Amino acid sequence: MSQPLRDTLKVQARRAVLVGLFEPGISAAQKEHALDELAGLAETAGCEIVGRLIQLRDSPDPATFLGKGKIEELRLLMERNDAELAIFDNSLSPSQGKNIESAVKSIVVDRSEVILDIFATHARTYEAKLQVELAQLLYMRPRLKRMWTHLERIEGGIGSGRGPGEKQLELDRRMLDKRVSELRKKLESVEKRRERLVASRNEHFTVSLVGYTNAGKSTLMQALTGSEVYIANQLFATLDTKTRRWSIPKWGDILLSDTVGFVRDLPHHLVASFKSTLEEALQADLLLHVVDASNPDAMKHIETVESVLEEIGAGKKRTILVLNKVDRVPGHEQFFGDTDGHPTEPIEDRSWYDIVRHKFRDAISVSAVTGEGLTALRQAVIDELSRKFSTVDITASVSDGKLPAILGRLTEIEKTTYTDSEAVFRCRLPDGVIDRLEREHQIQVNRINDLAETYSHPSDQ
Repeated sequence: MSQPLRDTLKVQARRAVLVGLFEPGISAAQKEHALDELAGLAETAGCEIVGRLIQLRDSPDPATFLGKGKIEELRLLMERNDAELAIFDNSLSPSQGKNIESAVKSIVVDRSEVILDIFATHARTYEAKLQVELAQLLYMRPRLKRMWTHLERIEGGIGSGRGPGEKQLELDRRMLDKRVSELRKKLESVEKRRERLVASRNEHFTVSLVGYTNAGKSTLMQALTGSEVYIANQLFATLDTKTRRWSIPKWGDILLSDTVGFVRDLPHHLVASFKSTLEEALQADLLLHVVDASNPDAMKHIETVESVLEEIGAGKKRTILVLNKVDRVPGHEQFFGDTDGHPTEPIEDRSWYDIVRHKFRDAISVSAVTGEGLTALRQAVIDELSRKFSTVDITASVSDGKLPAILGRLTEIEKTTYTDSEAVFRCRLPDGVIDRLEREHQIQVNRINDLAETYSHPSDQ
């Protein structure tokens, strides 16, 4: 693979100016914070932010995205701050990127390129690296010609004038297409293995954590399961799906999975490439949609996650909305006056957080750090999953030594009754597991009831 295909998306350790185009109707407060998320992305990618530039107009300029005056303002801003890079919060077409670069005499990237660069930096496993490389190559394909001009500036000149030439571009295109085909085949194999792995977990209920990046999903997983997982206060700290056993006393075990975080305008190629990773969410019995309750853009984050879930085919999954990080919300204690984590009284002077609570009345407020609300979350999960449960008496031969061990792994046996030749085990199991046990073992099943039993726990810890 030629040099441009390996190095073009590297933006680390560069002085950058952030640029955004927004509709004229945004408020002064929205304008002030409009580029905050892009700043977080850029800093996660390793950039030093040295300036910001915003233009308000109804539609972008077809050729240069920004108006002529703003382009000149951007050039001067970058020159004054010795900036090497302009990062646009919007998606740029290949021609727009090329025209802006010609005008400002600096490297120009858009939001998608920064996200791809972050993913490339954070990819650790074989699967994640394959997924990121595929997304990068699909993004690069229509932009190869401009990427050669990137390298002419960055590396001190591979060529001059017309650059390396169309012969090298065509060679790169053929090599890129061949590599894309290879990656897709490898990911198909990985996806089949993951599907088999997920399917093999049918003994247990599976719950997936989904949400906007940096919503605190990994911290919540650690709080619920007690297992060590990687936690960092940065965007896209987790790329690879992690699954841990969540043992709930007097109820049983659940497999809890932490998935890659979502973000506004997540590149389509990235969503498609990570389809196998998101298989956990697709196959889960229940989704926990985790929201950063301390973020003023929480409503937008909720909409973004719902949109991505719809895109991957998980939009109709049973979901519990979890408002996390409430310990950072002033006056949040009022939401923990009752036992279910819901507000007991309407609030006259409502903040944005109160508005979210009002719109999503079934949401559970928690703090993964302090443990507040975790009992209410456990009970909500139990209530949802118990809809598929039945209390049963399972009758088997006393000589069947395997069945008690299997039941012990799946659930808590409430009562065991013995006769001379038979043993009767009373327990609560998922209906699908009951059906499988009937097929695979010589047993008799008597369903006692289909009502969910209330789970209680002495503390939130």
